[in-house]
Amino acid sequence: MNGLIHGIKGILSFLSAPLLGALSDVWGRKSFLLLTVFFTCSPIPLLRFNPWWFFAMISVSGIFSVTFSIVFAYVADCTDENERSTAYGLVSATFAASLIISPALGAFLGSTYNDNFVVALATAVASLDILFILVAVPESLPERIRPASWGAPISWEQADPFASLRKVGQDPTVLLLSLTVFLSYLPEAGQYSSMFLYLKQVIHFSSEDVATFIAVLGILSVIAQTLVLTCLKKTIGLKNSVIVGLIFQLLQLSWYGLGTHRWMMWAAGSLASVAMITYPAISALVSCNADPDQQGVVQGIITGIRGLCNGIGPALFGFTFYLFHVNLDDMPTTPPTIQTNHTMMEDPFSKNMVVGAPFLFGAGSVILALLLAFFIPDNASLSGNSRSPTRKEYVYSGGTLDSVTKEDTSDNVPLLLQETS
Repeated sequence: MNGLIHGIKGILSFLSAPLLGALSDVWGRKSFLLLTVFFTCSPIPLLRFNPWWFFAMISVSGIFSVTFSIVFAYVADCTDENERSTAYGLVSATFAASLIISPALGAFLGSTYNDNFVVALATAVASLDILFILVAVPESLPERIRPASWGAPISWEQADPFASLRKVGQDPTVLLLSLTVFLSYLPEAGQYSSMFLYLKQVIHFSSEDVATFIAVLGILSVIAQTLVLTCLKKTIGLKNSVIVGLIFQLLQLSWYGLGTHRWMMWAAGSLASVAMITYPAISALVSCNADPDQQGVVQGIITGIRGLCNGIGPALFGFTFYLFHVNLDDMPTTPPTIQTNHTMMEDPFSKNMVVGAPFLFGAGSVILALLLAFFIPDNASLSGNSRSPTRKEYVYSGGTLDSVTKEDTSDNVPLLLQETS
């Protein structure tokens, strides 16, 4: 049931993210930020009323729960190109920080009070989030780019999600980046769905060990996506930062798959934190090579691919565990009795290699992503000239949005550039 729900949600996100991103390029970010946050949080109160309605709402919410594409487009509106990768890293890092706090906090409050209290508190936090956006978050899209009102005419071709997907195939750089995101995030999504159960059942982590692992990994990922990504961007550029992130992801997945001891899992976790720089680096790379009026659609494409991976990845990992007869629910949960300094003293060959097969298959997918990343053009990187030869300026004429062009001597053509006759 869980795999079916997330599969439906992922497919809906894949189809809707470019559409919502394109609409936010026309009508502004704030309204769509409210919409996506509302539908992302709306299933929470249904947990205590009707579980089946909760499952249904989780599935349907995939149409609108694509907050990242709107947020990254918002960031692109508010930042210069030389600050964008740092800003994207900060957004991803705050998401990681919420993952550090929320599981432990929810478990503590649930044991201290009850589950109803946790659901009520989560609903209240979600409501405050929506109120904060409504009251304190300004519109980021300049008035000269968007229509004066929701009733102004727009080009529905721009908002067509399938037209947006067709443009991916027409632009080789976007196609390479999209395939890189798919091949790298597919094992990452599957890993998130099973990693902590794998640690408990196969590596014999206790519940306290798993909680500590989550906290340490979260803290390291915050550091990696802010300080490390900023340093890498300044020294080697965004393309090479993506390659570095993929290399670390390949190493950590291989270590997870072949590791037999606890210290190996901790070491692999430290590598995983650095691997998390890949997505914000790709998002910054895409953003810096897109026109201001196309930030929403290009970020929507990347976010949609991530949503698709969130649906396929867990099912793929679960099927691989099943294929190799690894039933995590039925495996013994008690560790061997001989231990020294929390490191299990066991035969390193006692764990069958196929137990970690999903992680090894994931490493193979990352190898393909790494090969594709090497073919990303060098000019698709952060530079001061990454703009179109015919930059668009928008003016109002009779309540409609018209475009005029300006000459620019840049050598780089923005991603998803739309030619006009």
